[in-house]
Amino acid sequence: MLLSKFKPTLAISLVPTRSSWGGASPFVSQLANCLWRRGWRVVFDLKREPDVVLVIDPRRDHPAKRFGLVELEHFRERNPQVPILHRINECDQRKGTNDIDDLLRRTNALADHTVFISEWLREYFVERWFDPSLSNAVIYNGADPRVYHPIGNHLPGPGETVRIVTHHWSDNPLKGFDVYRQLDEMIAAGDLENVAFRVIGRWPADIHWKATETFGPMTGQPLAKKLRECHLYLTASRWEPCGMHHVEGAQCGLPLLYHEDGGGIVEAGERYGVGFRDDLRSAIARAVDRLGDLRHRLLEQLPSGERMVLDYADTIQRLAVESGRL
Repeated sequence: MLLSKFKPTLAISLVPTRSSWGGASPFVSQLANCLWRRGWRVVFDLKREPDVVLVIDPRRDHPAKRFGLVELEHFRERNPQVPILHRINECDQRKGTNDIDDLLRRTNALADHTVFISEWLREYFVERWFDPSLSNAVIYNGADPRVYHPIGNHLPGPGETVRIVTHHWSDNPLKGFDVYRQLDEMIAAGDLENVAFRVIGRWPADIHWKATETFGPMTGQPLAKKLRECHLYLTASRWEPCGMHHVEGAQCGLPLLYHEDGGGIVEAGERYGVGFRDDLRSAIARAVDRLGDLRHRLLEQLPSGERMVLDYADTIQRLAVESGRL
């Protein structure tokens, strides 16, 4: 039975948090705000029957994750008519684990529609277990444009130091800390002129920065302000399904320096960035030389959280209508 005849309901498996906690939390906040404006009710449990269920990361390894695979299996048995939307934003290759892919496979078997956060991630799972003939789409990540925007960001003036920045909430080595350490050492040795490096967030305990400006974890306006003070965004994360760090940097006006094994990040980098694998120094030189053009290309196709959540909201509405719920 519908919770309200005139107010459709979406149940989301993840409660957004205010702390610095990866990309899924701000995504949920943006989506919930969009749906509220459309007249939807958004809940974060399965205690009453919703009109659509959105599951994000079915692991129950954090208090913010309110339901996972077990709860969804029970829900599906009781409510086979309620459509389930599965947003896939993880994989084992990203963090060197061996249990996530299979958990996602079991969860996806319950889904009526699947959204992948990058083409790379869809192809990753097509190679493993996903049937591409099933209902699915790719919706790339975007950040809240009220916070992450390029207003106030400027190109460096003649002779001004080019500031490169990265930020990560995780200290997992696959986030690219080998490259960040390399850049720090090059600057400390005087091998890069008029280049500075800024790291925001967390990093492995064995890294002792020599020439890098460091800040602890930030989110929201303080983070965006620090990003807009810079000129290039460096991401050396490997096999990233998509991520939010480079999206937030791009929306603050920063073209990308990206690792060519970056997974879904490469899809953005190919549009407004310079890739590298072994020769970071040459990539920096090319990016600095082309900075004006890269920034122009970026501003023409700036990622947007508004566009992202509208795509999700339209998908959720379609699922509800096609199921006969609305």
